[in-house]
Amino acid sequence: MVSIKASYTVTPKDETPKGLFCLSESDQMWRWSHSNTMYVYHNNNNLNVDELVQRMRDSLSQILVHYYPLCGRLSWTKGSRLEMDCNAKGAMLLHAESTKTLAEYGEFSPNDDAIKELIPKIDYSQPIEDIPLLLAQVTKFGGHGNAVAIATAISHPMSDGVSSIQFINSWAKLTRGDALGPDELPFLDRMVFTASSLPALRRFDHPEFKRPPIVLGRTDNIEEQKKKTRATTLKLTAEQVQKLRQKASIGDSESKQRPVSRFEAIGAHIWRCACMAREHDKNQPTLAKTVVDVRSKVNPPLPKNYFGNALASTVTSTCCVGDIISEPLGYTAKMIREAVERVSNDEYIRSQLEYVAGQEGMDTIRTPFLEKGVYSPNVSFYGNPNIFLGSWTRMPFYEADFGWGKPDYFGPTGVSPFDIGIVAPSPDEDGSVVVLLCFQIQHMENFIKHFWDI
Repeated sequence: MVSIKASYTVTPKDETPKGLFCLSESDQMWRWSHSNTMYVYHNNNNLNVDELVQRMRDSLSQILVHYYPLCGRLSWTKGSRLEMDCNAKGAMLLHAESTKTLAEYGEFSPNDDAIKELIPKIDYSQPIEDIPLLLAQVTKFGGHGNAVAIATAISHPMSDGVSSIQFINSWAKLTRGDALGPDELPFLDRMVFTASSLPALRRFDHPEFKRPPIVLGRTDNIEEQKKKTRATTLKLTAEQVQKLRQKASIGDSESKQRPVSRFEAIGAHIWRCACMAREHDKNQPTLAKTVVDVRSKVNPPLPKNYFGNALASTVTSTCCVGDIISEPLGYTAKMIREAVERVSNDEYIRSQLEYVAGQEGMDTIRTPFLEKGVYSPNVSFYGNPNIFLGSWTRMPFYEADFGWGKPDYFGPTGVSPFDIGIVAPSPDEDGSVVVLLCFQIQHMENFIKHFWDI
């Protein structure tokens, strides 16, 4: 059981700009709820948790001077779009204690009910204008020692994963007593990544905004939305990763020019395992969706420390389950590569922003706030027979040193409750990776059996 010892509203140490803040089309595309991550730091006898929380509170007040949009609040406007008010209402910092030891929590898996008490609770039934955009909870585990968990919740319209990790690592740096360099300060002007800031151009067809395939014989995806899922973490050694990359390269002349990436190979393996586990008819249509960080792909490139959502969604071509299973792994890896390369084109990215800007409402565009128990035939469902694939391999998760070393564990506390596979770095720094998987329970055992057949 976790009890809250103290709750602090933290505002910027110095005066910050006030008024409405521009959100880009990319900010509008993603779910309006928060993204939650958690860091766990094991026993450190030199750590005084009360002093830690005070240092974090002080450093948060300092860093919010630079990241002042995180102190504001969102509101709804025309067409189900979001508006941001820099009103300095503040972020929330919670100081908590658990009666459970670190060992009693077991393996930390996304969507695990056991770790929900370690993350800030957010009441989404209240008006959106009352919900903080940034919350953090520091929880001391029970028993001997000073193991702690630091969990953050950052509103997705304010920040993608790259920006969130940049913020957390900078906050950690201030907490441990170091100063931020000029190149570590955020670039906040989102007007550089809006449709209105870009010249008019020809529009592309955008399959990423069209309805994905459904199970043959069905008229909607409601039944698949209702099926129970479970999240787990699977670790691939450096040798297993290399073996998958080699398998995905066989018979692919393109891979000789540019080697198959880890994401392409592992993503192809995940998609194939999903198709085999579900045991569909060979003619069942399927596709995979992913998102791409486009900071370096637009022209001119966005500043390195651009703070916001700089993401473009993309989908593979629709194909048949039978082809995914019977063709070499390189066939599937190539489809993933082509989907990623589509949004590596400046004109396509601009066209996507224009497409979003031209919609009367965001209900058919925005990634839904997916919660079990709320079903809709209008949801762009990428569960069975499809899959969502994500890559976090280049994110510096393990640099969040708040003063007593790098975290022993990092992970999201929740992922989409539908079928998803995210390739993430391992803390071991030995070339291994972890796959954060959420999959339908009825197919999970079959999936794992195929997953280890490398």
